[in-house]
Formats: sequence, structure tokens, C-alpha cells
Amino acid sequence: MATKKKTVPQELGINDQTPREIVEELDKFIVGQDEAKKSVAIALRNRWRSHKLPDDMRDDVIPKNILMIGSTGVGKTEIARRLAKLVKAPFIKVEATKFTEVGYVGRDVESIIRDLAQTAVRMVRKQRTEEVKEKAAANAIERLLDVLVPEPKRSQNPLGKLFGNAEPETPPEEDDTKKPGREFVRKRLKAGKLEDQIIELEVADRGKPMVGMFSGSSLEGMGDNLQDMVSSLIPKRMRKRKVTVANARKILEQEEAEKLIDMEEVSETAVELAERSGIVFLDEIDKVAVKGSSSGPDVSREGVQRDILPIVEGSTVMTKYGPVKTDHILFIAAGAFHTAKPSDLIPELQGRFPIRVELKSLLKADFEKILTEPQNALLKQYKALLQTEGLALEFEASAIERIADLAEHVNEQSEDIGARRLHTLLEKLLEQISFEAPDMVKDGKTEITIDAAYVDERLKDIAKNRDLSQFIL
Repeated sequence: MATKKKTVPQELGINDQTPREIVEELDKFIVGQDEAKKSVAIALRNRWRSHKLPDDMRDDVIPKNILMIGSTGVGKTEIARRLAKLVKAPFIKVEATKFTEVGYVGRDVESIIRDLAQTAVRMVRKQRTEEVKEKAAANAIERLLDVLVPEPKRSQNPLGKLFGNAEPETPPEEDDTKKPGREFVRKRLKAGKLEDQIIELEVADRGKPMVGMFSGSSLEGMGDNLQDMVSSLIPKRMRKRKVTVANARKILEQEEAEKLIDMEEVSETAVELAERSGIVFLDEIDKVAVKGSSSGPDVSREGVQRDILPIVEGSTVMTKYGPVKTDHILFIAAGAFHTAKPSDLIPELQGRFPIRVELKSLLKADFEKILTEPQNALLKQYKALLQTEGLALEFEASAIERIADLAEHVNEQSEDIGARRLHTLLEKLLEQISFEAPDMVKDGKTEITIDAAYVDERLKDIAKNRDLSQFIL
């Protein structure tokens, strides 16, 4: 009889939003860069489409990897961060500069897939924990009752052992006035009347990893496996902790949930989830590109590209949860490419990123929108921070326009660091107000309005002096 293959749960790994809906979600946090948003949205939708294909065709449809090209601070990493929160799939962001060619000291590229598998396991475990949450809570209550209302010790008759009668004596009847019954305590627990009571709880001692020394090259995987093997051989040490009933309930619910979850099934599902729906964001890919002939450290950089190649084009990586095939993992690479060009990547790797998206440099109008429109807009953040002191901060339209104008000007005159320039400008602009805010409130001043004149007073001289702005802004 053929066994039925486990399938990835529908709620994980498949984002059923349309490309337009995905772009609308990204628009809430990222200004402009419509072409990059559209490419990412199509890639995610193609994931959903591929899951709808027949099994014989699904394996042949591989994701089209994306290469995002643009200066720092224009939104490449922010697209990745927001994408991670948007998709219900294993997602990791890594910097290509952290990896070295096999044989050199540093992380090997296969650790990318091991980290992806670990992320998938966390996602599936979290989902399974939610599924058994109610049962785990009920079991935790029973264990709490065992602590709060312990069973009375049954005294043995010493003569009974001597003459072969091992029956315990009948325990004395419980005095309800002195020791409340189990059901009475259960009602008080459910009513939340015992949350602050301190109890002594016996919990597993979660010590530090024993094999933390394994951190370089291919020893990483061996270190993980050795750590798991050692931890399974050594029994868990128990220790007593004094905690409140509220904290004890959380600890016990977690322990009970772990008992109810089948970790082998979690690992199998997580591996399939990583294979079919995993997304890897490779940042700073331009830093491993080699321009012209390679020598010295450039040899290692080119070696990193060669090591990345089999993972991107499709191979099998061994992890502690089992072998993970990378054929259907979506790779999104990004880089500024100031000194190198995409053509400086090895030809085989270039061919594995067929979709090229160029992100545009930010202009004055973009800076104005970044300051005010996104949900996490910078001006909203500064207003909220100073509001905690009781100080209401307002920005006139002329001030916002002036800040955006200065950001564009300084980016043109010195290094173009995109939207990150706004952080440095606003910190300098509001430095004195942030310092004096508590004293202002004490003196009765609760409102401050920033206008264009104040912006010029604080920033004009620095922005004009090119040498000074290179060091301060």
C-alpha cells in the first residue's frame, strides 16, 4: 500500500495575494522603485501559480531569480525586509561578504541553506504550537494544580513491610478550611486570582551550547550535528526556580506543547517548505564581483561566486534536518555596483539571475514622501519619541521641502547614500531640541513648530561647506 506524501500546509509557504496587492503592501513602507516592487510581486505570484500546476510539470518550473542594482539607501534592503514580513515562507537575508571560498577561514555558502532550513523549522514549529495551544494550556493547568495542591503523602506501616502487608495507611481526611480542594484552586486559577503568587517549579536547565566553538567553514554543520548528538545522550538536568504563577503557566505551556509536537514530522514538513517556498536575499553581491584579472584577495571572492553557483542553479545541501534541494528556492541578489558591474560576475552566475532591476536614485520629491507618507515615516518616529516627554513637535510644509532639498543637494555633492541621508540630517536638525526637551516641558513649553528658517539656521552652513558636510552629514 502506497504511503500518502505529506504536503506543506496551505497556510504556510503560499502567498495568495495578487501582484497588485503585494505592490500596495510594499507601497505602505517604500517610496518609488515601482519596477523593483513589480518584479518581486510577480516572482511571489509565480510561486503561487507553480503550486497549482500538475506534479509532473511543477518540478520543471524553476523560479526566475532577481538581481537588484542600485545605490545604497534607495530601498533594496527595505524591499527585502518588508517582503520577509509579507510572505508566509522561509526567508533569510545574508551578506555575500560574510562568506569565503572553501579552504579559507570564514563561513561557507552552504550555511545559507542550513539557516534557511532552521527558519523553516521555526515557522512550522510555531504553527504546530498554535494547533496544540489549547491542549497544552489544559495540561499546564493540571501541572500547576499538582504544585499548588500536592497529593498528601501516604504513610507506610513499618510492621506491614515486615509481615508482607505493603498496603499504605489511609491518609487523614483533608481539612477544607486549611487546604483548599483541587477544584476550588482550579476556579481561582481560571479567574486569574493567583497570578502573582510565588511557587517553586522544577524546570529543565537550558545551558549554553557545548559545541559553540564550531563556527568556521564546513565545521558548522558538523558542530550542529555533534551538539544534537551530545544533548540527546546527556539527560536533561532539572533545577528549581521560584516564579509567579503567571510565568509558571507560560513555562509549563511551552513544555507541554513540545511534548505534543512530533518534531520528526516538523522537520520533514520544514524541509519541504524550504525547498518549495524558500527565499534567500543575497545582499552586497557586488562585493564579490572581480573586475579584470583576479589576484590576491580577489581569488577568494571569485571562489565565493563559484561556491554560490551550484546552490543557485540547484544542488542538495545536507542539514541536520535532512537533505535540502535548492532547485526551487528563489534567490534575490542586490548590490550597488559602483566599482564593479554585473558583467564582472562569473558568466555562469550572471545567467542564474535572468531578471535585472535597476533602482533609481532618490530625488527631492521622493525624499518629501519618505519623510511623511510611509507608515514608519521618519517624521512620525521623531514626533512619537518627543511626545513621550510631553512635547508636541510639528513640521511646516516649507520645512519638509527644505530638508528634502538639502538631502538631494548633499547626496549630489558627496556620496549618494539615498534615504539614509535623511537620518543624519534630522539627527543634526533636532539635536538641540532632543537635548533640551525635558527642560522645555518643565518650563511649560509643550509645542514646537519647525519651519524653513529653523532648518536653514541649523543646517545651511554645514550643507554649504562641502568639506564639513563630508564629516558631519
